[in-house]
Amino acid sequence: MVTFTLCLLALIASYFLYGRFIERIFGPDDRQTPALSKTDGMDYIPLPTWKVFMIQFLNIAGLGPIFGAIMGAKFGTASYLWIVLGSIFAGAVHDYLSGMLSLRHDGESLPELIGRYLGTTTKQVMRAFSVILMVLVGAVFVAGPAELLASLTPEVLDTTFWIIVVFLYYILATLLPIDKIIGKIYPLFAVALLFMAVGILVMLYVHHPALPEIWDGLHNTHPDAASLPIFPIMFVSIACGAISGFHATQSPLMARCLKNERYGRPVFYGSMITEGIVALIWAAAASYFFHENGMDEDNAAVVVDSITKGWLGAVGGVLAVLGVIAAPITSGDTAFRSARLIVADFLKLDQKPIRKRLYICVPMFAIAVGLLLYSLSDEDGFDRIWRYFAWSNQALSVFTLWAVTVYLAQTKKGNYFYVSYLPALFMTAVCTSYICVAPEGFGKLLRISPSSAGIIGILAAGVAALWFYIWYFRSARKSAGIGCPLPPSSTKTSNQK
Repeated sequence: MVTFTLCLLALIASYFLYGRFIERIFGPDDRQTPALSKTDGMDYIPLPTWKVFMIQFLNIAGLGPIFGAIMGAKFGTASYLWIVLGSIFAGAVHDYLSGMLSLRHDGESLPELIGRYLGTTTKQVMRAFSVILMVLVGAVFVAGPAELLASLTPEVLDTTFWIIVVFLYYILATLLPIDKIIGKIYPLFAVALLFMAVGILVMLYVHHPALPEIWDGLHNTHPDAASLPIFPIMFVSIACGAISGFHATQSPLMARCLKNERYGRPVFYGSMITEGIVALIWAAAASYFFHENGMDEDNAAVVVDSITKGWLGAVGGVLAVLGVIAAPITSGDTAFRSARLIVADFLKLDQKPIRKRLYICVPMFAIAVGLLLYSLSDEDGFDRIWRYFAWSNQALSVFTLWAVTVYLAQTKKGNYFYVSYLPALFMTAVCTSYICVAPEGFGKLLRISPSSAGIIGILAAGVAALWFYIWYFRSARKSAGIGCPLPPSSTKTSNQK
């Protein structure tokens, strides 16, 4: 429990220390936010800050900090360190800076932000990549909740019935103004998730189980350690509890609702730290479960059900149902909403008329239904779609981190680009290594060993570092007056001199 307690305190302290440092680097001010300057009654709607935080937290959380942390706990103490260090130095930085950039650029969607700093070609790729990722999220987060609802209701209300209900809800949540459904029910579900996490935290200290400590070593305790190495598998398994590209697709939704830039740290950085705390709690609880019952259980929902009912009784059972059902559904609906906004930004479609919202949503939901039918018809369909989502999710974080790094390097904040540069290098190595060994990548095709995949990942990070420094020094030469005019901020500094 010592390592767990130190990790918990580190996460809490980071919000006040490193979070404030990152905030100073960005420099929020009192300029008018898009929620006030572009109010449209649909997506740009000023909301109370506490409500924006709750919505952002539930948007980015979903099942990630619960299921991902539970499966990641099989890797041992290393999972604790990744949750803590990843949340503080990668995930929260990623979420805050991408969210604030969206806020500065009128609530721009992620592909437009990435294209602004990484170029038009990258923007075009990210437009397609992001929409596909959002539709994958919506598709994979339907079947599980529908099956659970079917098991809790009369036989006539079968899985098919609940799938239809969930999709109808998705349609309404995607098409209606953000304050009509999402703004009303999300805070309630967020409170339920937080209450469940706090309850488990209290019971951890009541039961005081023997949890792995850092001095026990960071060796891989996964039962299938030979084929599932800590690097890179654990770093993709624990995604939302440390860093997730999906978060950056959700931040523009809340960037369009914030009333002041200074609220960015509690909403964007604070939501990620809160999610890290939830992930840490569940990783510790899962360690206890695996210690007591062995590591053969691969269904995270079973672990959640056992822990909540065993430690929290009937109340815990209700909260578990709320978490396992509501969390994925609420991630799915905002994923579709985000996809609508990405396409709308790309096509320059005004989203106030319902007709133009339908232009985007009808084909999008048709594709999602096709993916869902595939996942239900193929025995491994869901797992295959989920694995593609997991890698795509982390790959998106790589592009976001590089875009943020370029932004920092281009501005007077250039001396601080390392705060996103180092995480960008690390995640580049992780994603490259993962695609080399994962079944959905080149693992089965080329039979690359984990050690070779790690070397390839390091080489990929080296190439990315070389590319960045070539660009950086060329930009420095141009800013010195060799070849092109200075960017606006640098021009001002030069004239002042």
